[in-house]
Amino acid sequence: MRNKLSWFAVPYVVWMALFVVAPIIMVVIYAFSTADGGFTLANFTRMGTYAVVFTRSFKLALIATLVCLLIGYPISYIMSKEGRQFQRVGMVLIMLPMWMNFLLRTYSWMSILENNGLLNQFFQNIGLIDLYNTIAMHFAADPAAYTPITHFQMLNTQGAVVLGMVYNYLPFMILPIYSVIIKLDHSLIEAARDLGANTFQVFRRVILPLSLPGVLSGITMVFVPSVSTFAISKMLGGGTELLLGDLIEQQFMGNAYNPQLGAAISLVMMVIVVVCMWVMNRFGEGEEQAVML
Repeated sequence: MRNKLSWFAVPYVVWMALFVVAPIIMVVIYAFSTADGGFTLANFTRMGTYAVVFTRSFKLALIATLVCLLIGYPISYIMSKEGRQFQRVGMVLIMLPMWMNFLLRTYSWMSILENNGLLNQFFQNIGLIDLYNTIAMHFAADPAAYTPITHFQMLNTQGAVVLGMVYNYLPFMILPIYSVIIKLDHSLIEAARDLGANTFQVFRRVILPLSLPGVLSGITMVFVPSVSTFAISKMLGGGTELLLGDLIEQQFMGNAYNPQLGAAISLVMMVIVVVCMWVMNRFGEGEEQAVML
C-alpha cells in the first residue's frame, strides 16, 4: 500500500528536479565558468569590488527583520490573548494588503514619500517644515546663508527601502509567531503562575521560549526576501541604494551583462543565507532544550 501511495510523489519530485534542482545546478556551473565555458574562480575574486553592496544588503535586511520582529511579536501576542472575533478581524486587517499586487503596494508608498507626496503635504500643513527651518536657521553657523527646505527627503533613501521591506514582509513575521502562540498549552502557563511566577516571568520563562520556533520562522521568512529584493530598492531607493538583487539583475538583464558573475554572486548569497538559517535553527534547538531542562 505504501509503495502504491509513493507514486503520488512522482509529480512533486519531477517538479522539484526541473524547477529547483536544475536551476541550482545551472547557477553552480555558470559561477565556475568563463564566457567561453572554461573553469575559473575569477568570478568569485571579482566580487570583492561589490563588498559595499553585500554590506548594505545584509545591513538593511537585518534592520528590516529586527523592526518586523519588534512590531510583529507584540501584535501576535496581543491577538492571541483576545477573543475569536478580535482575532478574525485582526487577521483580515493583516492579510488585507496582501490581496493587492506587490508592485502596487510599493508604488503607493512612492506617492506617499515623494517630495510633493501626502506626508510632505501633511507636514507642510501642520507647520512642521516651517518649524524645522526656524530651528535649523537658529543653530546655523550663518543664518543669513541658510536655505530653507520645502520638503523632507524621504524617497530614494535607505530608510524608505527599509520601510518598504517592513510594510511588505511584516505579515510573514506576524503569522508564524501568532500560529505558535495560539497553540501553546495553557496548562504550562497556569502551572507557572501556581508556582509563584509573575506575568513577566511567565512570559520570559514559558511563552517566549516556546514561541521561539515561530520567531525563527518569521525571521527566516522576512530576512531571505529582504536580502534578495530588487523591486523595493529600485522603486523606493531610486536606484541609488543598490542591493544584491539589483546587482544580480544587472548581470543578467542590464547593460553590464555577465551571467557568470551574476551566478557567482547568487551562489555566494545562497550559501550565506543557508548558513544564517542553520545558525538560527541551531540556536532554536538550544533554546528548546534549555526550556525542557
